[in-house]
Amino acid sequence: MKELKIQSFVKIRKYRSYKGGYGSYVAINLLNRNFKANKPNQKWVTDITQFALLNTRMYLSPIIDLYNGEVVSYNLSERPYFHQIEIC
Repeated sequence: MKELKIQSFVKIRKYRSYKGGYGSYVAINLLNRNFKANKPNQKWVTDITQFALLNTRMYLSPIIDLYNGEVVSYNLSERPYFHQIEIC
């Protein structure tokens, strides 16, 4: 490459998470960063994680009990739907 006087350029993509909200509703901060629970089923949390599987993006949304870190339930989907994080 030096002999031919050519260079390669690598564009670094910076991750930017979604900063908006779902509609105009913003949830109340009930936990206030206190992620410990004194008894089972006192505090449950959830989030959506994206990963690649067989050339397909998959979205996993577990519901975790903060008392012992046990997965209470989970949802797996090919698209990140809002209903994945709703507790029915």
